[in-house]
Amino acid sequence: MSVKSKGYPATAVSTWSGYVYQGKIALYHSLKLIHQGDLDFELQLDSSDDFAIYKSGALVSAHQVKAKIGTYKSEYIEALEKSSTVEYDRVKGVSRYFHVSVQLNDTDDYTGNNNELVKFYSYGNNKYCGLGEIESLTKAVIKEICSSNSILLTDELLHYNYCLLSEKISTQAVAIHRMVQVDREKANKAAYESRITAQSLIDDIVNKNPYNNTEYYAIDLKAKLHSHLEDRLDQALPGMSDASYGRARRLFEHIRDSEAGDMQTLCQLIKPSERFSSIQKADIRRYSGLIEDMSIEPIFKQFPHYLDSDKRFYLPTALDLPFVDDHEGCTVDLLGEMDTNGDLLKLLFEYNNLIPSRSSESFIINTKFTHPNDLDDQQVRDRIDSNILKSFCLSIVTKEDAEARLNDK
Repeated sequence: MSVKSKGYPATAVSTWSGYVYQGKIALYHSLKLIHQGDLDFELQLDSSDDFAIYKSGALVSAHQVKAKIGTYKSEYIEALEKSSTVEYDRVKGVSRYFHVSVQLNDTDDYTGNNNELVKFYSYGNNKYCGLGEIESLTKAVIKEICSSNSILLTDELLHYNYCLLSEKISTQAVAIHRMVQVDREKANKAAYESRITAQSLIDDIVNKNPYNNTEYYAIDLKAKLHSHLEDRLDQALPGMSDASYGRARRLFEHIRDSEAGDMQTLCQLIKPSERFSSIQKADIRRYSGLIEDMSIEPIFKQFPHYLDSDKRFYLPTALDLPFVDDHEGCTVDLLGEMDTNGDLLKLLFEYNNLIPSRSSESFIINTKFTHPNDLDDQQVRDRIDSNILKSFCLSIVTKEDAEARLNDK
């Protein structure tokens, strides 16, 4: 079916929670179709409806997704009527589904004024699925698809596949969503023409498994950051200031655009006192919370950072140092990491002012290093150990002190 010359279907511009939710639901439904043996469809995001399934160019099913509107069916009547509308590819008789994130008092099928039927989508025995529940349901379908393809999944591989597929869907959704702000017609066209094929989803499951733990942890960090920011923006939005909300959104978008290699480095910089590994949820909360709470706008270039009038870099971290006694342990851990981790050492020569998420006071760590390239030369190391050469200092700067320095321009 060719695109109509008079225009494209209007793009759905949803609330934040609905926008996040619809991509997860679209992935779940697509994987269910694949598991049922349907391998030749295309997934279209944010055009004919919140998402839609096409086969051979024709619309097969249109899906509208609503998150956290209310628990009464009456609160959804306008949206249900919109789902029943006959327009563009949504011709008479096309399957129409309505997805909700909370349990409603009535989920009987809805018949529009034009007699078109809209069905509430079923998730097993339920007619609803919350944002916190969709991941486990989706992973269960991925596991079944892999089992049918004789692929044995560990929990880590399963999580990796889920992250990879979620990234595929949400990256395209974000690209379309951004275009809406600039040119709605181009966004509609992009949504309409840039569909995701069932085969590409299958290929990602079958062919892209993590043989490199570094890459896995980078993707895992990206997923965890997204998950935290999704929940943060969803739950805390009413009480957040415009500035905090804007920083959280920009951090989300920056992470979304980052390559796996940059995410690996960001893992290390979020918690420089520990060897690169899976970042804990508490670290993510501290890191994103610090960026939200700072009175200075961060520079979202490569790694979120700040720059003072003397062009010195300040790096937000998840370091948590509430007591003076914590300073000694932090110093030992950082020096130990720098001594055995050349990549971290090179980074800290540039980003040598670290802002902890919490610290009782600012302090200086005097290192024995002059330049990371010197570390392979034992004679240079001997002179460093003898204090013949001047070593560089690593500054741990409280949020308040950092703000004072950064405001002094």
